[in-house]
Amino acid sequence: MHIPLACLFVALAGAACGTPATRPPDPTAEIAALLDSGAVAWNRGDLDGFVATYAAEPSTTFIADGEVQHGFDWIREHYAPSFAPGAERDSLRFEDIETRALGSHYALATAHYVLFRGDSVTDSGIFTLVLRRDGDGWKMIHDHTSS
Repeated sequence: MHIPLACLFVALAGAACGTPATRPPDPTAEIAALLDSGAVAWNRGDLDGFVATYAAEPSTTFIADGEVQHGFDWIREHYAPSFAPGAERDSLRFEDIETRALGSHYALATAHYVLFRGDSVTDSGIFTLVLRRDGDGWKMIHDHTSS
């Protein structure tokens, strides 16, 4: 089957240049709710609830401290010591969340994380996430955090 090049170009251009009527819905509220659920889990000491915001896949990536790490299991192991009995863990909140839809199933988000104890900020930084929406809602597939 031969498709004329001009027809292929028109089809691809139309698919890539969506009109306002075909833009995906703004994911900001859903992604903010996902991040909030992670902070709530962190603050109550629920490791499984906190890491449930990540896609439980070997291809999920996490970048921090100049290192690229791969896999949900690595992410869980990375955070586990903070949830060990007797571990001191500051409270967590997210601020300045901005999102951008990258189609109907992917989004980019940036925000600040703030760790605090009482009225004192103990650590803070920015992060960029790539998220994917599937049957379980939005999940982080890439997290790049800078303190």
